[in-house]
Amino acid sequence: MAVGVPHVDAYLNWNYCSWRPQVSAKAKREAKREAAEIVETVFETIKDTLGNGEQLKISGFGKFEVKAKKERVGRNPQTGQQIMISARRVLTFKPSQVLKTALNT
Repeated sequence: MAVGVPHVDAYLNWNYCSWRPQVSAKAKREAKREAAEIVETVFETIKDTLGNGEQLKISGFGKFEVKAKKERVGRNPQTGQQIMISARRVLTFKPSQVLKTALNT
């Protein structure tokens, strides 16, 4: 027989056998929705920052930067014909030393 515990959040069902809270389906959906909103906000901030031409450095991960490329002459690999490649902005990423070390150990 479960005894009601007034200080336990309404979203939690207390498992008295293991003394750990069991999260209800409603709480899981709510947490998943909140996490999705946070991730979407972070991605929007990253896009806005890079769109403005600013660098984005994530400590321990790396640096994202938008670089301008000039118009240049290229070749069609099938025909060998010269074509003009238009000027553009490209996204570059340089990993941090911490990330490089983690990947190579």
